[in-house]
Amino acid sequence: MTSRGSRLTRSVIPTVVLVMLLAGACTKPRSIESPTSTPVTFADKVEWILRLENQRVLRNVPNMPPTADPALTAIGSDRTSGVSLGSQPDLVTLLSDPEPQLRRRAALAIGRVGLPEGVEPLMAALSDSELEVRQMSAFALGLIGSSSAGDALVAALSDPEPLVRGRASEALGRIGLVGSAPSISAMVQRHVSDTFDLDPEDQTHPLLPGAEAFRLGLYALAELGDYELIADVVLQENGRPILWWWPVAYALQRTGDPRAAVALTMLAGVQGSLGVAFAAQGLGALGDASAVDTLTGLLDLDRRDEHVVASAVRALGRIDDSRAAVALRKFILTRDLVPTLRVEALEALSAQTNADATDLFVELMTDRWSPMRAAALRGLARSNPDVFMLVLSGLGDDRDWRVRAALADGLAHATADVATFRLRRLLEDEDQRVISHALRALVSHHVPEAESVLIAQLEREDVVVRKTAALLLGEFGSSLSLAVPDALARAYERARADSAYLARAAIVEALTQIGGPVAEDILKAALNDADWAVRVKAATGLRARKADAAANDVIRPAPGRNSVDFSAPHLVRPTVSPRVYLDTERGMVELELNVIDAPVTADNFAVLARRGFYDGLTFHRVVPYCIVQGGDPRHDTEGGPGYTLRDELNQVPFLRGTVGMVRDWPDTSGSQFFIALSPQPHLDGRYTAFAKVVSGMDIVDELRQGDAIRRVLVWDGTGPFRD
Repeated sequence: MTSRGSRLTRSVIPTVVLVMLLAGACTKPRSIESPTSTPVTFADKVEWILRLENQRVLRNVPNMPPTADPALTAIGSDRTSGVSLGSQPDLVTLLSDPEPQLRRRAALAIGRVGLPEGVEPLMAALSDSELEVRQMSAFALGLIGSSSAGDALVAALSDPEPLVRGRASEALGRIGLVGSAPSISAMVQRHVSDTFDLDPEDQTHPLLPGAEAFRLGLYALAELGDYELIADVVLQENGRPILWWWPVAYALQRTGDPRAAVALTMLAGVQGSLGVAFAAQGLGALGDASAVDTLTGLLDLDRRDEHVVASAVRALGRIDDSRAAVALRKFILTRDLVPTLRVEALEALSAQTNADATDLFVELMTDRWSPMRAAALRGLARSNPDVFMLVLSGLGDDRDWRVRAALADGLAHATADVATFRLRRLLEDEDQRVISHALRALVSHHVPEAESVLIAQLEREDVVVRKTAALLLGEFGSSLSLAVPDALARAYERARADSAYLARAAIVEALTQIGGPVAEDILKAALNDADWAVRVKAATGLRARKADAAANDVIRPAPGRNSVDFSAPHLVRPTVSPRVYLDTERGMVELELNVIDAPVTADNFAVLARRGFYDGLTFHRVVPYCIVQGGDPRHDTEGGPGYTLRDELNQVPFLRGTVGMVRDWPDTSGSQFFIALSPQPHLDGRYTAFAKVVSGMDIVDELRQGDAIRRVLVWDGTGPFRD
C-alpha cells in the first residue's frame, strides 16, 4: 500500500484562531509613536513578536548585526529579518495592544523568551478583559517558572473562566509551588462532575472548559506529587476510583506514591487501553512484587491491545522478581510475536538479576533483525558476563554498526582485563558511531590510560566522538591532570568550525565540572558562541560556578539565521495549514503542520522536506506504543541539520498522533521529530508540538526501528508538491 487518505483538501484553520487573525487583518492600522512616525500594521506587530521571541529578548536591540547561516539559504523568502521598522518593537508594550489576539500572542512570546523581567507584566495581564489573554498569560508564567508569580496564579484559580483556572494550576505545577496544592485541589473538585460523561478513552482536544480545567489541575497535583489531594478528588475511601478516565491513572502513577497501588491495580484490571497502560506503568514504577500477578495478566494479546501489553512488559522489567522473569521469558517465546514487542521484552528481561535466560539471549544473538541482535547482546552481557565473553570468542564482527555498538555496551559488564582488549579494537572501528560506545565502556573499567585515550579522541573528525570524550573527561571533575583543561580549550577552538553545537556544548559542560582559570575563560568566550544552545550552556555553567551573574544577559540576543523572513505572509498571516506526506516503507502518513502555534518550526520542517533532507532517512528509534522518532541523518539520535531552532512551546497536548520536535535541552531542536503513539502528558508544554497525523496512524503503529522514509512531499494549498 503506497497511499492512505491522501485526498488533497484545502485546510481550514480552527475557527477561533481564524476569526482572531481576520479581525486583525481587517482592523485599521494603528500608529505607534516612533522617531519617524511610521504606521505600524497588524502584520508588522506579528513580525515583531516572531522575531523577538526567536532572539529571546523582550524588546528590540538597536543596531544588532545580522548573523550568517551556513546551513540554510532561505526559509520563507530572501528578505532578511533585520529590517528596521522605524519603531521600537517591544513585547511588553504589545501586551497592552488594543487587539486581543496580539496581546495573547505577545503573552506567549514573553513566556517563550523566559526572562524574569516578563513576570510582572504577565501577572498584570491575568486581569485582562479577554479570556484568551488571561489563560495564555497564566501558561506563559509557567514557562518562565518564577515562584514570584505564585500569589497571582493562586488568585487566578478563582477566575470566572474555567480555562484560566486550569492554566493557572498548570503553571503552579510547573513552577513547583507545593503550597498551592490545596487551592488547586479545590478548583479540581469544583470541576470533577464536568468529566463524568466522558468516555474513559476520550482524547478530545480541546474539551469543554470545565473538563479542561479538571485535566490541567489534576496534572498539576501530579507534578507536585500530592497523592492525598488527588485521592480526595478521584478515589473513594476504599481506594476505588470514582472516575475511570485515563488522566486519573496518569496522575496517580505520576505521583510515585505507594498508596496509589490499590487504585492502580483496580485501574489495570478494567477493560480499556489508555488508563490500563498508565496504571501498569505506575505499578512498575513502584517496584512492588505484589503487582507481578496483575501485570502478568496483561500479557494477553488475545484480550489486550498491544499498547497495554507493551506497558505491562516495561513495568515487569522494573520489578526484580523471579515471577516477573518467568513471565517475560514465556512472553518472548510467544509464536509470531511482533518483533518490536519481543525486543522490548528482551530488554525488560535483561534488567532481572535472577533471570535464567542465557539460552534465549544466545539464540537471538543471530536473529536476522539487527535491533534484536543488539538487544540480545546487551541482555546476555548483563545477565551472564562469562557466557557473553565465551560466545564472543566464536562470533565474527557483525555487519551492522548498531550491533557492534551493543557489543561495546556489553563489554562494560565483562571483566576489565578481558574487555579492554576488545574495546581498544572497537576504538578503531570503521564506523565512528561505534567509538562513543567503546569509550564509555572503557572508562567504566577505570583503565589507567583513560585520560590520555580521551584526550586523543578530542582530535577525531567525528563531532559525536569529540562530544563523548569531553563529557567523559568532565565526569572525572577536578581530579584530572592540568593538561586536560588546556586540551579541552584547544578542542573548543577547533570545534568553532563545526556546524553542529554538540562538541562545543559538551566541552563547556566538562569545563564547568572541572573548573579553574582556563575553564572560566572558555565559558566566557562561549557566551558569544555562534549557536544559542552553546551560549545557554555557558551561561548556566558560569552561574553554577558563580563566575558571572550577568551571563544570562550577555548571551542575548540569540543568534539567528538571516535567511528567516519573519514578515513572510505564511508566517505572519497563514491562510492554510500545509500538509506533509511521509512516504514510508509501510505506507503513506499525512501530517498537518501547526502554523499557528509553531510557525517557524513548521516552516523549517517544510523547507527541509522540500529540499529532500528527509528522503532516505530512517525511523531510528521506536519505543513500542510510546513514540517513533526520525529525521536524523546519522541514524543514532545525534544528527541534525547543522543549526538549532528556538522552542515554540505551546498549549497543544501530546496525544496520539501529535508530532513534536526532539531536543537535548531547551532550544536545541533541529530536524529530528517524533510521533506520539499514545498520550504523553509529561511532554506537554515542554516540547514543541508542530504537527499532527491526520491520516495513516495505522501505518505509524507498524513502523519498526530502521524503516526508511522514501520521500517527503509538502503541499501548501497553492503551489506544487515540491519546489
